[in-house]
Amino acid sequence: MIAHIIGSIAELGGNYAIVDIGGVGYKVFTTSDALHTLKLGAETKFWTHQVVREDALDLYGFPARKDKDFFELLIGSVSGIGPKSALNILSLVSTDTLAGAIRTGSTAHLVKVSGIGRKTAEKIVLELKDKMGGIAANEGGQLASDMSSDLDAIEALKALGYDADESREALKKTDPEISDTGKKVKAALKLLGR
Repeated sequence: MIAHIIGSIAELGGNYAIVDIGGVGYKVFTTSDALHTLKLGAETKFWTHQVVREDALDLYGFPARKDKDFFELLIGSVSGIGPKSALNILSLVSTDTLAGAIRTGSTAHLVKVSGIGRKTAEKIVLELKDKMGGIAANEGGQLASDMSSDLDAIEALKALGYDADESREALKKTDPEISDTGKKVKAALKLLGR
């Protein structure tokens, strides 16, 4: 089992990076947030999870160990969530936000923030709520407030004509210290070119 890799980025794809280690290129599937931080030729480290199937040998990588741990929790504990689905979920919402929504039992936050269906959100909350002890997150009250502010900002951006995915991506890039909804919307609009 490959636990982590360190090497230089040889190529970036839609949902993967090829990491060159001693002349061997490892294709590592990763989240969109991780891909945005990578630069060709730069050295990087991925905490990895290896998936072995009859027809494939896939490597999933994460810059932070807590993201890999959460990925493994999703695929190991939630029936119907495989590696690709888990990677898609973690590409759409941060580990801390997802952990907070699960802790508070907020399926509404999961559906709105991550774009997953209600049944899948309920299954994630039900099967992971008691297993969240090892995953780091913000304090519960502050996290619920931050999620509510993000949802309000997404709704405001949608009212201005932006779609939910575009709004979420812009909000991910804003300063995490901004807690006021109006200020979040203004910061996102600057990133969106308005």
